[in-house]
Amino acid sequence: MFLSRKKLMTLALTAVTAFSLVAAGCGSESKTAGSNDIMKTIKDRGTLKVGCKVDVPLFGYKNPDTGKIEGFEIDLAHAVAKKIFNDPSKVEFTPVVAKTRGPLLDSGELDTVIATYTINPERKKQYDFSDPYYTDPVGLLVKKSDNITSIKDLDGKTIAVPQGATTKKAVEEAAKKAGVSVKFAEFPTYPECKAALMAGRAAAYAMDTSNLAGYVDDQTMILADKFSPQEYGAATKKGNEALAKVINETFKEMKQSGEMDKLLAKWKLNK
Repeated sequence: MFLSRKKLMTLALTAVTAFSLVAAGCGSESKTAGSNDIMKTIKDRGTLKVGCKVDVPLFGYKNPDTGKIEGFEIDLAHAVAKKIFNDPSKVEFTPVVAKTRGPLLDSGELDTVIATYTINPERKKQYDFSDPYYTDPVGLLVKKSDNITSIKDLDGKTIAVPQGATTKKAVEEAAKKAGVSVKFAEFPTYPECKAALMAGRAAAYAMDTSNLAGYVDDQTMILADKFSPQEYGAATKKGNEALAKVINETFKEMKQSGEMDKLLAKWKLNK
C-alpha cells in the first residue's frame, strides 16, 4: 500500500513534533535533575564546599592566634551546613579573593561563595544570589597625617581598591559627583591595599565600610563620606537551584527567628 505525498508529509511533521515534545520534556527533566544532583553530590560527599574571605575581620578572617577562620559569614556557612546535614561542622572552607570567587564557582570547586559578594545586575546574569544578608556603603580609609577630610581632597590622587570588586566603579561615580578626578591602583588582597596606603603608594583605600573597620589603627581613620550601598548575598552556580533554595531558606529562617540579628550583634555589625 502506497501513501500519498501529502500523507507522508503529515506523518513526518507529526513525528518531528512528537520528538520535539519528548526532547523538551527530557530537557526539563535534565535541568531539574541537574539541580537536584548538586544536593546529592553534597550529601554524598558529606561536606559543603564554601568560598570565604580570610582577610576581612568580622566577616571572614583567619585568626593568627588560633589559626581558625571566623566571622559573620563563617557562621552563616555553618548554619547552611546545619540545614543540610543537621551538623554545622560539615563545611570545607576555601579562601577566596574578589578575583577568584567567580572562577572557583564556575569550575565546580566550590558549591557556594559567602564572601562579601556584592549583588548587582551583571553578576546576577552569571550566578544565582540569595536575598541580601547585609548592606554596607563604600567608604575611604586614609592616614590621619595626610589631613584628608573628604573625597574632594583626593583630586588627582591614587586610591587603592581590590581587584575584581565593585568598589572602583562606586568610587568613580562618587568622584564624578564631587567634581574631582582620581586614579586607581588595584591589588589582589585587602592587606595589600592597606599596605599601599601606609607606604604612600595610595592616598586612600576604598572598600565597603565594615570591611575597612577591621583595618583601622591609630594612624588611620575612615572618612565621613559614604556612598553606593553594597548588598551581600551567597552566590551559587546557575543550574544549582536546589542548593540556592536551601541557602535562601536558611537565611530567611534565621531572619525570622532573630538568629541573624544575634550573629550581627555578636560580630558588632548591627548598625
